[in-house]
Amino acid sequence: MLIYPAIDIKNGKCVRLTQGMKEEETIYYHNPWKVALDWKSKGAGQLHVIDLDGAFGGKAGNIEAMKEIIDCVNIPVQIGGGIREEADVKRLIDMGVWRCILGTKALSDETMLKRLLKKYGEKIVVSVDAKDGKVAVEGWVKVENVDALEFAGKLQNLGLKTLVYTDIGRDGMLQGPNFEALKRLRETVEIEIIASGGVSSKEDLLQLKELGVDGAIVGKALYEGAMTLEEAGGAAL
Repeated sequence: MLIYPAIDIKNGKCVRLTQGMKEEETIYYHNPWKVALDWKSKGAGQLHVIDLDGAFGGKAGNIEAMKEIIDCVNIPVQIGGGIREEADVKRLIDMGVWRCILGTKALSDETMLKRLLKKYGEKIVVSVDAKDGKVAVEGWVKVENVDALEFAGKLQNLGLKTLVYTDIGRDGMLQGPNFEALKRLRETVEIEIIASGGVSSKEDLLQLKELGVDGAIVGKALYEGAMTLEEAGGAAL
């Protein structure tokens, strides 16, 4: 199971939000590329980077900060947040991004998603962000009447190879992932699942691995010192 240290960028700074609420912001670093290098030095084999300004505003807002990370770490970096145009995907991939994560647009524009999957294949990832079992979009501020598990099954049928599943209620709370939801998801789809939200300990990671989850995004637990990346397993567990 791969471990993905999370770097969330807002106004050019590395921050963490609680349950995705932009007013619940803690700034950890003023230079995201420095924390990216720090995670790499501590054994990270891949990074998960989110452009929060893009997620809330609908278009990329931290291109320079994201490019600095890509240029300095020389490890795979997946990026999401506000990727809602095909031109955005091309620009990021041309910039050296490993995988582009779609959220809102994957739900609202199936035709575009199909084109991107056909053109870029496994470089396209979809984030299924769930609140009380329903899909949330537009930086998690809007919840659609779409069942998250049904949506995941549909994405698999469209040819998606990897999805990120976030339980919004657990995000930034350090109370453990929603194991029950992830168990149902694992039973629903056969594609790669990356779990996000609530990971707070090595025990959480071991339980995710036992469920058959393929990757885990770890954010606040690392920034707050609840566990170290070395304790988490570095690049993989």
